[in-house]
Amino acid sequence: MTNNNPQIGIIMGSDSDLPTMKDAIAICAEFGIATEIAIVSAHRTPQRMVEYAQQAHHRGIKVIIAGAGGAAHLPGMVASLTPLPVIGVPVATRNLQGVDSLYSIVQMPAGIPVATVAIGNAKNAGLLAIQILASHQPNLLQQVQNYRQTLAQSVMDKQEVLDTLGYEEYLAQKL
Repeated sequence: MTNNNPQIGIIMGSDSDLPTMKDAIAICAEFGIATEIAIVSAHRTPQRMVEYAQQAHHRGIKVIIAGAGGAAHLPGMVASLTPLPVIGVPVATRNLQGVDSLYSIVQMPAGIPVATVAIGNAKNAGLLAIQILASHQPNLLQQVQNYRQTLAQSVMDKQEVLDTLGYEEYLAQKL
């Protein structure tokens, strides 16, 4: 799936990673950022991975978000092949709940960085990619600032309800 003039590439090693990666797709859509979405396996389609990574900047991609589980080689291998910033999303697995993926993605050798978010936190990967774009796009920067203000207001609204109800009634409403 490709939107017109995508700026963010969102790739994953398998279609089983899509339920995690949908949060990155959704936040980019919320900000109006065009994305391209692809399944690119480091192990099953290595040539596709090489071509994707080497050509992404020629297509106008500015940031790549790569999600992978298990050995999670996709983010690091893509980072080794592209001049673009890569954000790795460790995808939770059945056996090790994503800890293996996290360790694989964060343990990159010097010179080949991969920004890494928490296990399964594709939304933060999307937000980080948006912030990278916003550093050169004033309108997008304003959107990021507005988003942050909305988050702050949400916390203040919750505090007001907590003050009004007290903690026991507040918790009863949450359960």
